[in-house]
Amino acid sequence: MSAEIIWVSIGLVGQLLFFMRFFVQWIASEKAKKSVIPNAFWYFSLSGGLVLTIYAVYRQDPVFILGQGMGLLIYTRNLYFLHAAKNHVDA
Repeated sequence: MSAEIIWVSIGLVGQLLFFMRFFVQWIASEKAKKSVIPNAFWYFSLSGGLVLTIYAVYRQDPVFILGQGMGLLIYTRNLYFLHAAKNHVDA
């Protein structure tokens, strides 16, 4: 298998992970009959964004790197808030 096929596969996995965040958000909102952002949204955002950032670095695409890289900060911060709130309730 060529390096190009491996990298395209990595990019596709990143896109699938990133898509899954929308899918879980849609299903959660449909069940609740209102807009809901489940914790899985942020985990898929972070994992998809990380894989896509790695792919963008390989492709040397500064626009893609910047766009995904900035998102990683937001996803990480939201996960921090979720964990901090959980730890606050458990204390």
